[in-house]
Order: sequence, then C-alpha cells, then structure tokens
Amino acid sequence: MPEQKDAKPEAKQEEPGRQEEMKDKEKQGKKTREQELAEELEKAKADSDHWKNEYYRAFADTQNLRKSLEEDARNERRYCAEGFLAGLLPSLDAFHIALQNEPPSEETRNYLVGFRYIYNQLVKSLTDEGVTEIAPNKGDPFDPDKMHAVEVKEDDTLPPNSVLEVMAKGYKLHDRLIRPAMVSVSKAKEEAKPESEDADKEEETKQAAKA
Repeated sequence: MPEQKDAKPEAKQEEPGRQEEMKDKEKQGKKTREQELAEELEKAKADSDHWKNEYYRAFADTQNLRKSLEEDARNERRYCAEGFLAGLLPSLDAFHIALQNEPPSEETRNYLVGFRYIYNQLVKSLTDEGVTEIAPNKGDPFDPDKMHAVEVKEDDTLPPNSVLEVMAKGYKLHDRLIRPAMVSVSKAKEEAKPESEDADKEEETKQAAKA
C-alpha cells in the first residue's frame, strides 16, 4: 500500500511537461497552417494578377481587331469605285481629246456643245464621289508621285526635269492614286563637241588601227 501512494506524486510531476509539449505542438500546427494559408493566398493573388493581365491583353487585342475591321470597312466604302473608275478612264481620255479639236462645220460645233456639257457633268459627278484630276501645266516641275514620264526630250527653254506636254491627265480617288498623269519631261541639251576634237579622235583611231 505505501508503494502505491508514492507512485501518484510522480505521475503528477510528469503532467506539466506533457502539457507544455502539447502546447508547443499546437503552436507549431497553428504556425504551419497559417503559412499554408498565406502561401495559398499568395498563389491565389498571383493567379488573379495573371488572369487579370490575360483579360486586359485579350481586351486590347479585341479592341485593335475591332478598329482594324472598322478601318477596312471604311476603306471598302471609300474606295469601292476604284475598279470602276480605272475602267472608265480610257473613255474619259477619248472624250477629252475629242473635245480639244475644233470641228469645221457649224452643225458639228453645235453637237460639240452638247458633248462638252455631258463631259462636264460626268467630271462633276466623279468629283462629288471624291475623284480629283491631276492636270499639270507646261513648265511645272516633274513630280514622280503624281506623274509618269512617257518620254524625255531635250529642251533649252525650260529647266531640266520640267513638264513639256501632258498626254493624259492623272486621277486620284480621295488620297489614293488611280493613275498618274502621262507627261513628257525636259532635259538639258547636250553640248556639241568641237569638230577639231572629233577629228583628233578619228586620227587616233586610225593610228591605233595601223599599229
């Protein structure tokens, strides 16, 4: 019986140590759980930022695509007559050339008045649709963006690279070039070589042939 009384106090002495150990484990468990929650929160935040950036990128791409499609649609409406105009130009050129000639008879001149009225109305209708003529004058500087040089001629009355003659007008639809103006362009006359110089060269050629 006395031995049993001594065993009880020992059990009571060990109990506080176990309680401290359990508290430490409990604290560690709480700390580990807090770390896990913090990591999960950080991951969720990173995922949120990622998908937010993806959304903004997709939204920007969609906006750019919408603007591009709207621009294409505007250009389609703006330049829908380009093919028709290109096909009409040869007839317009022929009409214009015919009106430059003065007919000999009074009767034909009366017809010409009506044709000129029709031509002017046609040009006005094209102008209303955004068509502009490119009609350079003689002496204007040659502009490669609006003109095409059909031929180059020597001329000492105008500076080099000047318009000498307009063979056909050019046309633009809004800001798009449909056809450049067909022109002839001036160039400086080549200086004539002295006859003595030509004779000297001919003599040199003969001497070289004999040698």
